[in-house]
Amino acid sequence: MYINLKMFKILTLTSAKILFISFFLTSNALTDIVKKIQISGNERIANETIIMFAKIKSNNDVNEDDLNRILKDLYDTNFFKNVSINLDQNVLNIFVEENPLIENIEYNGIKSKTLLNEITKNLNLKARSSYSDILFRNDKNKIISKLKNAGYYFSNIELEKVDLEDNKVDLIFNIDIGDKAKIKKISFVGNKIYKDSKLRGLIVSEEYKFWKFISGKKYLNESLINFDRRLLKNFYLNKGYYDVEINSSFAKLVNDNQFELIFSIDAKNKFYFGDLELKLPSDYEASNFNKLQELFVEIKNKPYSINAVEDIIDEIDNIAISEQYESIKATVSENIVDDKINLVFEIEETTKFFVEKINIFGNNITRENVIRNQLYIDEGDPFNEILSNKSINEIKSLNIFRDVNYEIFEGENENSKVINITVEEKPTGEIMAGAGFGTDGEVIEFGIKENNYLGKGLKVESNLSLGTDKITGKFDVIDPNFNDTSKLVNYGIQASETDKLTRFGYKSKKIGGLFGTKFEFFEDVKLGIQGSSFIEDIETASTASERLKKQAGDYFDTYINFNLDYDKRNQKFQTSDGFRSFYSVDLPILSENYTVTNFYNYKIFSELYENNITSLGFSLKTANSLTDDDIKLSERLYIPQKQLRGFINGGVGPKDGDDFIGGNYYAVINLNSSLPQVLPNSQNFEVATFVDIGNLWGVDDPSLDTSSKIRSSVGIGVDWFTPVGPMSFSLAQPLTKEKTDKTETFRFNLGTTF
Repeated sequence: MYINLKMFKILTLTSAKILFISFFLTSNALTDIVKKIQISGNERIANETIIMFAKIKSNNDVNEDDLNRILKDLYDTNFFKNVSINLDQNVLNIFVEENPLIENIEYNGIKSKTLLNEITKNLNLKARSSYSDILFRNDKNKIISKLKNAGYYFSNIELEKVDLEDNKVDLIFNIDIGDKAKIKKISFVGNKIYKDSKLRGLIVSEEYKFWKFISGKKYLNESLINFDRRLLKNFYLNKGYYDVEINSSFAKLVNDNQFELIFSIDAKNKFYFGDLELKLPSDYEASNFNKLQELFVEIKNKPYSINAVEDIIDEIDNIAISEQYESIKATVSENIVDDKINLVFEIEETTKFFVEKINIFGNNITRENVIRNQLYIDEGDPFNEILSNKSINEIKSLNIFRDVNYEIFEGENENSKVINITVEEKPTGEIMAGAGFGTDGEVIEFGIKENNYLGKGLKVESNLSLGTDKITGKFDVIDPNFNDTSKLVNYGIQASETDKLTRFGYKSKKIGGLFGTKFEFFEDVKLGIQGSSFIEDIETASTASERLKKQAGDYFDTYINFNLDYDKRNQKFQTSDGFRSFYSVDLPILSENYTVTNFYNYKIFSELYENNITSLGFSLKTANSLTDDDIKLSERLYIPQKQLRGFINGGVGPKDGDDFIGGNYYAVINLNSSLPQVLPNSQNFEVATFVDIGNLWGVDDPSLDTSSKIRSSVGIGVDWFTPVGPMSFSLAQPLTKEKTDKTETFRFNLGTTF
């Protein structure tokens, strides 16, 4: 019993010690209450701000993890060089040492303002912000990366800090950009199918040649190289090489600042389209998808092409819109048998989502309703991504935004979506000046235009044209959101004085106004109606023919215009695909000779190869009187200079002695093809060649001098979107002409924005 009792005491004392130690350790791990927060060391940053960053309040419970979290949060602000924290008798002591405040920042070593603006955009370090080594390292890496994209692979950056009073500092970035990294050679490893020269013609990067002195593509550019890889892969995918891999692309330094750019290509077997099948929900009308079946027949047994697959998906989208299938999803399954790829396109109904809300951001000037009126989808409607994309294109077509983007988020309900549209406004005012020089006089033009007047999307334009024999002034307003609706209304006044007594035997003074509207008649089809009234006085020269002298007098004419616009362009500005068909007719309501004018224009666009846009256009215009009288001199037709370049306005067509009197009909064909970009800032510089073919003929008196000879010209045009505004140049050479035609070789226009 004695031994047992002694052992019991020992066990009891041991257990007590263990419990005491456990209690002590546990008590240290328990949370403490912060009754007071004491801040010290701060000079610029208020106590309240530091407490906010620390996310702590009095009477909060804190443990060791909380203290570590507070320490990290304060360092993450980049406001502090040093931070220390301790908890003593329920008082949380926070000591900080602030980072210096940046007074000024200077960048040395870069002469180009454009390059400097690009590399310093979106940097973290700014004047009146706090400096930290972390932020500097981040900014340094950003600058080096942007310099590499500009071709400068050997750049170096040193930071000079100048300490000032009150813990302030000036920063000087000393940037040595070095020489540009030139592409001496472009090679392709593993390419056994196509010639290297063929592949070099597909990519954007170019080998350095002395004659390419204005091209920026002969220098290494990481973003361009990544783009080149995608171009190469798409090329092979569209040639039947379904499993092609562009395994790598790297640059090898060969000497000094010259590199060899190497692409590794693994193109295996060539594949062809096999069987193509369409699976539809049981309640879907198969006849609605006949066009899709036609595509299947067209491509079967042809080499596999990723573009052809995308065309099928696009056609499914088009059918979904036209047949109002609101919630469908198309999936593609592939089955490879030998060298054939069998495809099954399965269309299934998906969960129907509704638009809960549409938010619009970035419209500091533009009124929100101007944007909302362009939407094909509204809050409460079934969500349709196709219509959402179409809405974005319509907003872009307003031409008042530099950029338009949208994001889709889940709504509060499981079957709802929220659409956030973000726009970036651009300067919409434009001051224009232009001049033309030719063999038969000069033209000077001035104008002022505002594309977003009062933020309402109103397009207001005033223009004055001073020519050798014509002065024209006009004021036009286009309201695409009349009375806060999507209805478009246009109105304006025009006045002109045409003095062609010497050259064409008559003089005209004309003034009047117009009013019209336009609305969507069918999808992509708009119907326009416009009324106009003009008062005109015509004076003829004493030496004019008797036929012309009969035209002298005062006129009052009222016309109504109907126009039909079928527009299938992918975008209205800088179009790269699609077509536009436009028809217009002017019908006389009250007139002296009741002239009917018809006009038709068709233009198609296509990207024949990378960085090329080719367009083919055809125009036909007729003017005929419903009475036996000649059509009025001012209503006779002349081929516009923009459609028959190389000839002045009114310098082609029927003549009465020495007078060009215009005609009753003209037809013109225009072919334009853009050239590969040659400037480093290629998106702002466009060069295109053109061929114009046309003629003006027909006149009321068959005895007058007319010519059936087709006129034609070739030339080159340049559009340069400079920082101060757009500039355009054209150089044209007539190929076929009559001796009496009036030609114009050179023309330019200059504008500026504000």
